[in-house]
Amino acid sequence: MNTAEKQAAEIAIRARGLTKTFGSLTAVDNLDLIVRRRQIYGFLGPNGSGKSTSIRMLCGLLTPTSGEIEVLGLSIPAEAEALRQHIGYMTQQFSLFADLTVRENLEFLAAVQNIPRQQAKTRIGELLEEYHFTDRSEQLAGTMSGGQKQRLALAGAVIHKPELLFLDEPTSAVDPESRRDFWEKLFELTDAGTTILVSSHYMDEAERCHRLAILDRGRLVADGSPAELMADLEGRTLLVETDHQRQAKQAILSVPGVISAAQIGNSLRILGERGQGSADSVRAALKSAGIAGRVSETEPSLEDVFVAVTNQQPERADAGTGT
Repeated sequence: MNTAEKQAAEIAIRARGLTKTFGSLTAVDNLDLIVRRRQIYGFLGPNGSGKSTSIRMLCGLLTPTSGEIEVLGLSIPAEAEALRQHIGYMTQQFSLFADLTVRENLEFLAAVQNIPRQQAKTRIGELLEEYHFTDRSEQLAGTMSGGQKQRLALAGAVIHKPELLFLDEPTSAVDPESRRDFWEKLFELTDAGTTILVSSHYMDEAERCHRLAILDRGRLVADGSPAELMADLEGRTLLVETDHQRQAKQAILSVPGVISAAQIGNSLRILGERGQGSADSVRAALKSAGIAGRVSETEPSLEDVFVAVTNQQPERADAGTGT
């Protein structure tokens, strides 16, 4: 295998010019994407940014208006049927049967995947232990907590040991502790060789991804590791400590180049455009308004990245209803 073939083999998902329109609405707009194997790749964006629509196209559930998709070496949507045995898919809504037990749900999913009975029995035993359901195997799924339901849904999504797992905002309805446990399971899966594409609107979850795409109104506005994206904002984030946050915010937002001023506890977090909104200009604005305060540079956060890249997007008349 030559170098080019090796590089191609390391790519789980490749999309070029991926576009989806619904009438006059452009839900996904000319998306180019590369997801490498054995990593967690995140889609970050607000509701209406095109995350769910993109995932549905990538796994063959929705036909794109234009563009090319290759997933695990298969052309999508033409080879979507062949792809299904190699992928798992999980949505934010609990999609299993509430009136079946944990074990019965897994048995049903094993049958759907055409896993031989003895092999399915062994695999279900493994999943009950790995996902901490050994003492709950006969409990009705509908009686479990939100976090337990999501763990069961994840166990069901990987029952056939897929190479690639699509997760569409899987933790939106669970508590922080359950979210943390859920992500530990995701890292275990990638350690075992599974590639994961997960959408989220939680900044702390996005920081856990190996690589991240930020979508806004159907467009890809940033792509890189969380560390790379935050490093690109170096020198553009400030912290203002003052006893008069509300008045200070009004004064600072009048400074040319200041994109946002967010109150965080007893301080203000300031984001400026590249080369503008400097610490000196913020100090001058506070002094002019007669407000005492301490201004210092601070490390960029992923939320700063999100605000910066979405602020660059021009308004679009058809925006706002994509998912």
